[in-house]
Amino acid sequence: MIKKFSVLILFFVGVIALRSIAQNPVIQTRFTADPAPLVYKDTVYLYTTHDENTAGPGMGKFLMKEWLLYTSTDMVNWTDHGVVASLKDFVWGRQDNGAWAHQCIERNGKFYLYCAVQGSGIGVLVADSPYGPFKDPIGKSLVDTDHKWNDIDPSVFIDDNGQAYLYWGNPSLWYVKLNEDMISHAGEVTKIPNVGKEKGQATEDTYHYQEGPWAYKRNGHYYMAYASTCCPEGIGYAMSNSATGPWEYKGYMMKPNAKSSGNHPGIIDYKGKSYVFGFNYRLNFMLTEQHHERRSVCAEEFKYNPDGTIPELPWWSENGVEQIGNLNPFKRTAAETINWAEGMTTAKDIKTGQFFVCNKNTGAYIKIRGVDFGKGAKKIEACVAAITAGSLEIRIDDKAGTLLGTLNVKSPKWETISSSIKTVKGKHDLYLVFKGGRFNLDWWKMKAN
Repeated sequence: MIKKFSVLILFFVGVIALRSIAQNPVIQTRFTADPAPLVYKDTVYLYTTHDENTAGPGMGKFLMKEWLLYTSTDMVNWTDHGVVASLKDFVWGRQDNGAWAHQCIERNGKFYLYCAVQGSGIGVLVADSPYGPFKDPIGKSLVDTDHKWNDIDPSVFIDDNGQAYLYWGNPSLWYVKLNEDMISHAGEVTKIPNVGKEKGQATEDTYHYQEGPWAYKRNGHYYMAYASTCCPEGIGYAMSNSATGPWEYKGYMMKPNAKSSGNHPGIIDYKGKSYVFGFNYRLNFMLTEQHHERRSVCAEEFKYNPDGTIPELPWWSENGVEQIGNLNPFKRTAAETINWAEGMTTAKDIKTGQFFVCNKNTGAYIKIRGVDFGKGAKKIEACVAAITAGSLEIRIDDKAGTLLGTLNVKSPKWETISSSIKTVKGKHDLYLVFKGGRFNLDWWKMKAN
């Protein structure tokens, strides 16, 4: 039974029912927002904020205490690594709420996570790995101006000459130069005027900078993307020949949509393609007609114009992005590697750090997209433990698709079990369907014989 395990932290999963091709939002197991993607080596590290399930109802009633981490090497199957930092890591800040937007960057083999602690300033955590553990090296806020309630949404950028910059702010955009240690700054905190304003226009216009800056450089161009207009918020962007401006407004990347009061861009190049991340409220509105501050991170691919400008994109699609490559089922795959899920929770054993998934009800499932079975898989093995006995159905192409085999889960202790399956070849979407009782799944692996 579940009491056999160490204390568990369980996370909310909304009950959702979308077409199997859907991929936006990219995370369904928890409410996520403020995406901050980092490309490091061959992996995308997607850091997000976390809207608690109990947030709201009502506009502006955010309830946020943690920062989360997901990873992917194909842009469609995302592995949940749970909480990477929380308000508890900033003992100088408020502890009840306010784990707002953030960004992680690597420098000289260390990883710096800049976090907004709403009402207390902007802090920085440091780790030797993108997975953490992250620690506060200075024991105080890095940025805490006279306008501290506006000290939110940090974005950090390192220029080609090694100079690092930290940007932040709502409703104005500010920056300061960071020292090489990345945990202190030099010079004056500077306000950047007229971001998102076309030349000759009045101070206020329909395309103005609101919050959520995302600064980067590509092919000699400096970019400042941001949440634009309010409310609802779209994504606008400006360009410059310098990290400090002046910034020239270029237009919308994505116009506002009445279904989403906010937005927050995160932009990367990965394996030869360009992506923008942001969020909508789709998961919330699949559960209720009321507005809760419970957001869901989305992603879209885009292509730059020859002059470096960015085309306007439609609102977040249901289909999301195309898969890069395939998933190899003959390597051990963490159960929390998910393309789409329904009726599932993710959990962590506090003592061992073991991360796993658990079904909330019979018929719950996990979809893993683009699994390449090659010349044939004939067997599956998995690490499981029963809360109440049940079975794990192995299906392809749909949650009610071809049944390859079944694993019977009976023991309350973690054990590796295996079963022969119908031989399956080539590329398919894999569905793991939880039937009968409730049980935990740590990992799975296919075998050719």
